[in-house]
Amino acid sequence: MALINYASREINSKIVFYGPGLGGKTTNIKYVYSKLNPSIKGKLISLATELDRTLFFDFLPVDLGTIKGFNTRFHLYTVPGQVFYNASRKLILKGVDGIVFVADSQIERFDENIESLDNLNDNLKAHNLTLDKVPLVLQYNKRDLPNITSVEELQNILNPRNEYRYFEAVATQGIGVFETLKEICKQVLKALA
Repeated sequence: MALINYASREINSKIVFYGPGLGGKTTNIKYVYSKLNPSIKGKLISLATELDRTLFFDFLPVDLGTIKGFNTRFHLYTVPGQVFYNASRKLILKGVDGIVFVADSQIERFDENIESLDNLNDNLKAHNLTLDKVPLVLQYNKRDLPNITSVEELQNILNPRNEYRYFEAVATQGIGVFETLKEICKQVLKALA
């Protein structure tokens, strides 16, 4: 749920990058952070666990417009990919305004994508939310690798009714990263308006 700061005339929105471990969530966040103008972004904070990490930073885009005279500041989070850290995943989803589900396109990670999407749905229920209420964008990452699942197969399993926008990506090269981010930001702004 977006927080309104009347003093700074800002609406603070939370976007969470969700998906299986080592699928590219952190790579997305780091790429975005490295390309943003320092004057519009906050500090990149990393909370490391034994096997994974959670990243966070916020930014205030100047080109997305305002809502009733308020600028929108986006806070981007990643969740730990390991199921072992499910309590952290659930906690990070609290107050979410938009979700980017980063699917790993590698054939051997197919089942982990399904498991992670099911886990996302379960964790949203813990906050009385569903994907009908929270904007979602899918990103099919690692499209540059030789052993990948087709987009059609990924769509059939992760987006069978074709209700969510999706982007193909190679996060390590920045391909599809900003397109994905712009789309989720637009959907969050639309939901807030």
